[in-house]
Amino acid sequence: MTEFDPDIDLLARVAKGDASAVREMVARKLPRLLALAMRMLNDRGEAEDVAQETFIRIWKHAPNWQPGVAKFDTWVHRVALNLCYDKLRSKPQAELKELDEESADQVDAALKPDETMMAMQQRDQVAYALAKLPLRQREALVLQYYQELSNIEAASLMEISVDALESLLSRARRNMRSLLLAEKD
Repeated sequence: MTEFDPDIDLLARVAKGDASAVREMVARKLPRLLALAMRMLNDRGEAEDVAQETFIRIWKHAPNWQPGVAKFDTWVHRVALNLCYDKLRSKPQAELKELDEESADQVDAALKPDETMMAMQQRDQVAYALAKLPLRQREALVLQYYQELSNIEAASLMEISVDALESLLSRARRNMRSLLLAEKD
């Protein structure tokens, strides 16, 4: 792997026990880890547990990290996704929670009250539909749209080809569209 990894210097400082590096790592990674876990699990408490466990693994593995083997951010996403899958396997599939108020992206404060209400309803409908997708389709959408990974990065994380990812994304979009249209009826 010859691609530049922006986290290597920070990770080396974390490995040495540098408290400011730990704070910087949390500041850099926590928002995306929480967003990923929240969209995969649809449960704020479980998303926080996943983020916490991911950071514990970062601290444990930082001293032994091998630069050049894999991009650190890719490894962090894989750890978080695996933890999400563990949580999803341990709970009944029919258990879908309502989004709590602080869960998904916040609604634009500049909107008028009626626009805010509509935006919140739309956000909740999308989150509910996303939670109803098959896990692999949900993972593909979350990685590409919400985590803003390229098709190559998302496919690598999911350990599938880019063609397989694109097929998953196509099915996921179709299913989301059907679920959202069914919500309106």
